[in-house]
Amino acid sequence: MTDCIFCKIINGEFGTKFLYEDDDAVVFNDINPKADKHFLVVPKLHVESLNELEDVELLGRLMNIVRKVTKQENIQSYRTVINTGRDAGQEVFHLHIHVLSGDIKL
Repeated sequence: MTDCIFCKIINGEFGTKFLYEDDDAVVFNDINPKADKHFLVVPKLHVESLNELEDVELLGRLMNIVRKVTKQENIQSYRTVINTGRDAGQEVFHLHIHVLSGDIKL
């Protein structure tokens, strides 16, 4: 997907600093944070939303990455959010998990 902002970030086109990266995903801070700590867990595989996810094991691996990065960042209490579809607030149509901690302003 050539016009997907997250695909461009994953491919290094913006020099985004990753908090974490492995074969499945990258993790980076949200550019418009809604909490003291707000980062995104984004699979490298372009999947438009949770509705299109066929590899259900990938979701488990992404949630494990949430656990790893919250531990790495010394975050013990947090909220995870997956917006699916425009009416639910999805703005970037590449599956991603929001991880928010601290003073959350949704």
